[in-house]
Order: sequence, then C-alpha cells, then structure tokens
Amino acid sequence: MIAAQLLSSATLGLGWGLYAVVLLWAVWRAPWVELCSDQRRQHLLFGTVLALFLLWLVRRDFASGLSFHFIGMTAVTLLLDWPLALLGGCAAQLALLALGRLDLAALGVNGLLLVAMPVAIAEFCAIQVERRQPRNLFVYIFFCGFFPAALTALACLLGGLALLWHDGLYVMPPWLEDFLGYLWLVMFPEAFINGMLVTGLVVFYPDWLETFNRSRYLSAPWKDDD
Repeated sequence: MIAAQLLSSATLGLGWGLYAVVLLWAVWRAPWVELCSDQRRQHLLFGTVLALFLLWLVRRDFASGLSFHFIGMTAVTLLLDWPLALLGGCAAQLALLALGRLDLAALGVNGLLLVAMPVAIAEFCAIQVERRQPRNLFVYIFFCGFFPAALTALACLLGGLALLWHDGLYVMPPWLEDFLGYLWLVMFPEAFINGMLVTGLVVFYPDWLETFNRSRYLSAPWKDDD
C-alpha cells in the first residue's frame, strides 16, 4: 500500500479515474438479482469483506509511507467471481479508510494495485483453465489458486515500484538491486495462503466457489466398460 505523499497529483487523479471506471463496470456486471435472492451469496460477500478487512489490518507500516500486507484477492475472486470481488475489495478499502488506515487520495491507486490487478490476474487464469477443461482437480487448485496468487504478489510489487520510480518522490533505497532475491519470500506466502484457502473450499465447500465446475472435477472417473 502506498501513501498519498509518495505519488504525484497526476498519478493520484489518474488512479481515481481508472478505479472509478473499473468499479462502475463491476456494478454494471454484478449479479444483483441472484445476490438479493440468495442469502448464501449475501453471507459469503459480507464474510469475505470482513475477512479482507481483517487481513489487510495485519500489515507492516514503514516510516517512508509504504505498507506491506497480504492481498488475498485470488481466493476472493474464485469465491465471488470478479464483479463482486471488485466491489468487496472496495468495501474493505472503505472500512480501512474509516479507521484512518488508508489515504483517501491514494485509494484509487491502491485499489488498482491491490484489488483490480489481482482480480484481473485470477480471472484470466480461471478462464484459461476453464477453456482447457481439465479433469484433474489439482490443475484447478494450482493454476487457479497457487499460481495466480504468486503472480499477483509479483505484479503488485513491481507495479508499485514502477509508480514510485516514475513519480520520483520516493527515494529508492540503495539495496534495491538485491530486492529480486526477496521476491520469492513475498510470493510464496501469498501463494500458500490463497492456495490453501482454495484447497479447503474445494474439499469442504465446493459449491461456494463460483468458478469451480463440480460436475467435472468431482465426478466419478469414466471407464471404458461402463
């Protein structure tokens, strides 16, 4: 998470504009009829927003204005599908804003980095897996849970560094050249948290996952003599 004082006004304004377009698109595509008529989906949405809020509260704030915390949006996207995942992530951001743990001016940029980008990566990976229609359950768990979560951590870190470098208001530390060696230490726990959540949901509550084809992955294996 990036504080507002580390970014230029042009970047902050562009971030707000792009994030507003993304949220409006999510509002347009969200399944409001199903959500209003299905209490289970309502409980999943509210519970997910609360879980994201608590997860994002567990973070390390640095004096420079940067904050580090786990993202968790990969599992949220698989659980809610992308429109509600975007809106749920925004709701968690607003809760942080109400507590003073997020700058209003930087909400758009952080929303793009920590909500929109992870949702896009998770949705892209889920679509690619669905197009190939694998019957192996572990393909879904790895390529929809572990892999996109690791890719999300990498993309968010590099995207945030690119913004800071572009605006030039943040003095890059001298050890930045060694930063690549620490990327694995960030990618692995993000992949582990999301992957284990997806694995647990697949085992115990597969119906909760909007992107999971239960009839394909959990059906009995086909035999030639059947």
